Amino acid sequence: MSLKKINNQDLLTMLIEEAKKNGASTADVIYTRNTGINLNYRNNNDETIERYDNVDIGLRVFVGKKNAIISTNDTSEKKLKEFASKAVEMAKIVPEDNYSLIASKELLLKYPIDYSTDLEVFDKKEPKIDELRKLAQQMEESALNVSKCIKSDGSQASWGLTESQLMTSNGFIASNKKTNNTISIIVIGNKSGKMERDYDFSSKVFFNDLEDPIKLGRNASEDVIKKLGSKKPKTGKFPIIFNPRVARSIATHIASCINGSSISRGTSFLKDSFKKKVFSKYINVVDDPLLKRGLGSRLYDGEGIGVRKTNLVDNGTLKNFLLDISSGIQLNMETNGNAVRGVNSPPRPGTTNLIIMPGQYTQNDLINNINEGFLITELIGSSISLITGDYSRGASGFWIKNGKISHPISEATIAGNLKEMFMQLTPANDLDLSNPIASPSIMLENMVVAGN
Repeated sequence: MSLKKINNQDLLTMLIEEAKKNGASTADVIYTRNTGINLNYRNNNDETIERYDNVDIGLRVFVGKKNAIISTNDTSEKKLKEFASKAVEMAKIVPEDNYSLIASKELLLKYPIDYSTDLEVFDKKEPKIDELRKLAQQMEESALNVSKCIKSDGSQASWGLTESQLMTSNGFIASNKKTNNTISIIVIGNKSGKMERDYDFSSKVFFNDLEDPIKLGRNASEDVIKKLGSKKPKTGKFPIIFNPRVARSIATHIASCINGSSISRGTSFLKDSFKKKVFSKYINVVDDPLLKRGLGSRLYDGEGIGVRKTNLVDNGTLKNFLLDISSGIQLNMETNGNAVRGVNSPPRPGTTNLIIMPGQYTQNDLINNINEGFLITELIGSSISLITGDYSRGASGFWIKNGKISHPISEATIAGNLKEMFMQLTPANDLDLSNPIASPSIMLENMVVAGN
């Protein structure tokens, strides 16, 4: 029997029943289908057009305190029954795990899904290839019209639909459908034999929400022209401003430091910082799965727990960790609905729409108050330890002199320690929600810059 002859619920039910028939005490199964189009365009021609339609199934089974997870894309009934039997046999021979388990009926009842909430994460429109090509073409034409020193390194337009369904042997079943539309362009500027590269992009749930492709192309070229003629910075300690595109890396580090798995393993320097002030008073961080049209929005997590907005950092104080069931048990806490899961991996703590909330100042306000400093627009490489907080990255951007942008900077290294950096953060008001991990511009009062 093929997947086409039975609906997903029948398929998931069959897998759980087969697992239990073969000796599983509990089980859960996740089904995903990814459909989409990717169009790559360069120099007024299509480079590649890719259509994809993939189905994957992940089954996690428990035999007492032992568990195993496997995945397949073979949906024939015979193969799926063999698949369920294999998963149980694997679970029987692995070591016990005292912390992994599926969501209990009590926990599912305590945190139910609020189906009355419309997150607006599904767009019925499936763009045609001609529509995607037009966007890519407009971006490239706009970029090349800015200057003769600009060359295209390719523009891209894509549409994707993800459908997923989760079922557990405790009676939970729910499904989700999400769309994503993305356009982007990369350009190269060449002046006196020196080259610079830059890009711009827009990513939205709804096709009609995408930013103007003509503006994106123009922005990418204008930004790369500003970078031509760059110099190495002087070495010393200076104020730093991360623009929104790179400031989101700070949000990513925060998420990693407060991830329940890292905390329970003792591999985060914030492991003993619960309810303590570890950020500047201006920093507020939330994880908001209920953000309308948010790229990471959802009604339930990877374990079936109904989600809610979580205040992670409140005026500098660490209020919550990112938790799934397993990390919650290890920390003697309760999951806050932040489990994420792939078809071939167990649940783990993750984020939905993680946001460093904006402050009251514009980026220009921050720049105007700096006598000499560094506006960073690109980060390169990474040497970061979540255990010690040591931080070192390559960077480029623009030098600030007497409250104004002076000249472009490249081949710089910035260094510090996240413990000290977190206490210096000042957010601007230019929050950019183009990513599910988002941040406004952020200023740090003092950081090592190495150049000449």
